[in-house]
Amino acid sequence: MKPHPSKFISATLLLLALLAVSLSASEERPNVVLYLSDDLGYADLAFMGHPYAITPNLDELAEQGTVFLQHYVTGVTCAPSRAGLMTGVHPARYPYYPGHYGTGDQPTITSILDGNGYATGHFGKWHMGPDESVGTYGYEVVFTESNNKNAFNTPARDDPATDRAIEFIEQMAEEGRPFYVSLWGHSTHYPVTSYPELIEDFGEVPFDRNDFSKTIQERFDRSASWKPDLKDSMTQYVADVYGIDKNVGRIMETLERLDIEDNTIFVFSSDHGPQNENRERDYAEHMLGYAGDLRGYKGTQFEGGVRVPFIVRWPSKVEAGRVDSESITSFIDWLPTISSITGNNDIPDQLDGEDISDIWIEGPRERSTDLYWRVSGTNAGISMRAGDWKFHESRNGPLLYDLSNDRGEEINLAPQNPELVSRFQGKADEWRNSLPESYNKDKRFGKRRTDDIHSVVIPSPLF
Repeated sequence: MKPHPSKFISATLLLLALLAVSLSASEERPNVVLYLSDDLGYADLAFMGHPYAITPNLDELAEQGTVFLQHYVTGVTCAPSRAGLMTGVHPARYPYYPGHYGTGDQPTITSILDGNGYATGHFGKWHMGPDESVGTYGYEVVFTESNNKNAFNTPARDDPATDRAIEFIEQMAEEGRPFYVSLWGHSTHYPVTSYPELIEDFGEVPFDRNDFSKTIQERFDRSASWKPDLKDSMTQYVADVYGIDKNVGRIMETLERLDIEDNTIFVFSSDHGPQNENRERDYAEHMLGYAGDLRGYKGTQFEGGVRVPFIVRWPSKVEAGRVDSESITSFIDWLPTISSITGNNDIPDQLDGEDISDIWIEGPRERSTDLYWRVSGTNAGISMRAGDWKFHESRNGPLLYDLSNDRGEEINLAPQNPELVSRFQGKADEWRNSLPESYNKDKRFGKRRTDDIHSVVIPSPLF
């Protein structure tokens, strides 16, 4: 006896339903969590080579994802770096200081995702303009303390922001909505004076300055001129780093508990290099962030100021336990990369970054665009990264370094390579010509609430 045709139809419908479910699961849009530390040095984590740091959660995150050893920021101080990250447009293109005036109508990664069904939340440091209200840059939820010096008196400075980020993640997981979380900590921004409970948990360090590279030795001397007890200063600093690690662990535990870690891109990094301790006395103590063998620190365009630790964990896509020492990546690539991964194609035509999602997922390749840095001043020097070469304009003449052999930027090869210098200078001049002819000079925080802040119009297009 032949089976009734309806049985074939039922089986076919069941197969189609299963296929639809399979396709739906495979096309599920990933969540994104960006944990951005503040002023954390390239070598401030245990797995990056710090002799005293205790960072078990970040070490585990690195083992579960890919570590990129040549990742760069967009600006050498806090607000410009964030502006470039959020928009994919170099901060030097903005004629007004973005920390006070924001980025105008330029699309941000969060405004793009918010318009495409993502829940968007910001937790922690802001420094992206005067408006910190819900809706700014497409954020549905905003929790921020503009100038947090551990105002909540918690063991780790970023505990309150992490608490609220976890609440947001839990709510979105319950609702089944894809989410994007900016968790931007205050640690290790000055002033660093770690909570006693955190230091007790961390323990004192067996400080020996010979355990560190020569690049930080001069900074040790300057720090000691303010506070001779370098051992205590180092203990205070690495305990603050330990606080970051504890909060990273809390996010990891939350994603695992909610069973969403496989479909969540978890990225950890820093906004630029470590703070130079050579400032007013109140801010000088304990500022011993470490860039390893890299020259420079926050505020400089040398490697120590612009190269930062960068981990990408995405269990379903990004290889675990991989270290990419070849690819040159940057936060200027963040907007086009996350937009590509989340299926959002409606992004600005002109960006300074490029989509590097293939580097994350498939492996190393050469980038197709050079990287540039310049502070917002018409007379400021330009630095650029092109392949293995790093070029700097300098008052004393051009500087040229081969980073494949000299990532500490010690040996200036400009005199031996006039043709290369000429080529890079030409590129720098061409890029300069695309930037504003003048910049607003109001950069003092005391002036940020002037009446004309909200009337400022950022020119569009910026290119």
